[in-house]
Amino acid sequence: MSFAFSIEKQIASLVHPSVLPRQAERLRHETFILRRLASSVTVMCLAPLFLAIYGAPVVWHALVFVWCIVPIGAVLFLSRSGDLLLAQAICIVSFVGAATTIAAGGGPWEAALVWLVLAPFEGVLSQNFRLVLSAGVLSALAALGLTIADRNGIIHTGFATGHAPLLVLPAIIYATLAAHGLVSFQIGREKSARLRTDHYRAVYDTLDDLIIHQDRNGVAEFISPNCLAFCGLPAADLMGRGLFEHIHVADRPAFLKAISDAAAGPHTIAATLRLRALTGQGKAAQEPSFRWVELRARRFAVDSEETNARPDRVVSILRDITQFKQREQAYETARATAEEANAWKDKFLANVSHELRTPLNAIIGFSEILADQDLSPQETAKQREYAAIIQKSGQHLLAVVNSILDMSKIQSGAFDLRPEPFALPPLIDLSCDMVKLKATEGGVELVRAYPEKIDDIVGDKRAYKQILLNLLSNAIKFTPRGGRVTVKLRPDGNHIVVSVADTGIGIAPNDLVNLGCPFFQAGASYDRPYEGTGLGLSVVRGLVGLHGGTIAIESELNQGTCVSVRLPLDCRRLPASKTGTAKIETLPRRSRSDDPRLFSNEMMVKKIA
Repeated sequence: MSFAFSIEKQIASLVHPSVLPRQAERLRHETFILRRLASSVTVMCLAPLFLAIYGAPVVWHALVFVWCIVPIGAVLFLSRSGDLLLAQAICIVSFVGAATTIAAGGGPWEAALVWLVLAPFEGVLSQNFRLVLSAGVLSALAALGLTIADRNGIIHTGFATGHAPLLVLPAIIYATLAAHGLVSFQIGREKSARLRTDHYRAVYDTLDDLIIHQDRNGVAEFISPNCLAFCGLPAADLMGRGLFEHIHVADRPAFLKAISDAAAGPHTIAATLRLRALTGQGKAAQEPSFRWVELRARRFAVDSEETNARPDRVVSILRDITQFKQREQAYETARATAEEANAWKDKFLANVSHELRTPLNAIIGFSEILADQDLSPQETAKQREYAAIIQKSGQHLLAVVNSILDMSKIQSGAFDLRPEPFALPPLIDLSCDMVKLKATEGGVELVRAYPEKIDDIVGDKRAYKQILLNLLSNAIKFTPRGGRVTVKLRPDGNHIVVSVADTGIGIAPNDLVNLGCPFFQAGASYDRPYEGTGLGLSVVRGLVGLHGGTIAIESELNQGTCVSVRLPLDCRRLPASKTGTAKIETLPRRSRSDDPRLFSNEMMVKKIA
């Protein structure tokens, strides 16, 4: 195999460069070169054997040998000029010259006749009628001249003796007509193939799909001309193993299996693959990207007699389905989002029904007791206690409804920010005072710390107050008796950071990723010991996002939680693209920096409760 491949490479190297782009013409040149070199080399190899048998050659023997190696010169001429017609004419002349030399030198006239008959067939490969006819006329003239010379006694050729005159001209005429018929047949077949090729090309140009002819190993043998428009690559890059190398590594086994299955059976095999392509042209076509393509492969219609004789060929159609995949992915994302929203809705309804039912039961129950003269307690202290329970339950209901309304406004974009300059420390003190009673009742120490001098900020004061109240309420709610909740304030360049840290129950790692989602509660269940709808941190996230800030949460089970809100000093300077839902960064709890003993001396530390 390596020797044959080497010979093929040597023959291909002798073809003139102008012929290489034309496959059919290149094949003619290669065939001519191979036949002529093979015949001439064979003659040269037999020359020593001739000398060993017959001894020193006579003059006409040497001349015949020269005529036999003239085609080597024709090959060299063809390799330099690319003119196949003239090269074949040289070979025809060498055939006629060899026949004339054999007859004139006293050799057998039958051998000369063979050379004259072969001359017209030499023009078949050129598919040129004139060359065939010219070769027939030249052979006939040479035979006629040899016959006349023999009859006049000039030289003895054997063409005028016996039945030779009755055989020579008819044989030459028959050979010429046969060669003419072969040329007609080849030209007709090429016209039919060209018409079929034009038909297929019209189909290829009409379709946006890429059509490829392959063997059963996936080696591309033909690629439709629209390859550059299809994937931004020239057809030469995908020929041979190029197509396989441009397919995503993970999809190559599926590609090979599809081609192999298509080659083995009569059915159409489909597969979805990713093809590396270039999206731009020129300098823009530098970054490759993968496109989703649908492969449909089917075996060629091969004759049954040849099915076992050679590997089956496969025709494949590649269709770009990238947009379909993108729409499918968008649909899947939307479906997942809808399912998630539906799950959150179910959780919300469960949480809200729990949060509303409990205070409503208390309000209805105790109000019925107070309204019934028989059930109403006579002690004033007891009446005040029942009224306080009703008030507390009503405030809880109001807080739930306000949270839902705020969240709805934020998500719908109806929350109207009203930026104004204000000092943040007094707002922190006010917020701490509002939750002080709750902290005292729960036995939680409330500490706040901030620098003595800090610049005013510009933002929505109501939103800042709501952020602080939600963070403080959550921290106090999830901190057991004897714990501590710390509020810190520190400048950070053009931003300010407000941190609310507690020593409470902390958050499990699995729940950290869902923090800030509406209605989500860490470790939520219907029998949970902590009340709430799960909207507190969602509201904080929305309000912080509207101000262009970010949130960082550090937490660990049984080690407490620290929520740090980073807000700009002036939210009016931010472009609209910087506002939206705040990004939440979740981290494990790194240090217990909420201990007042660790605060900087520049901090003003005050225990609120």
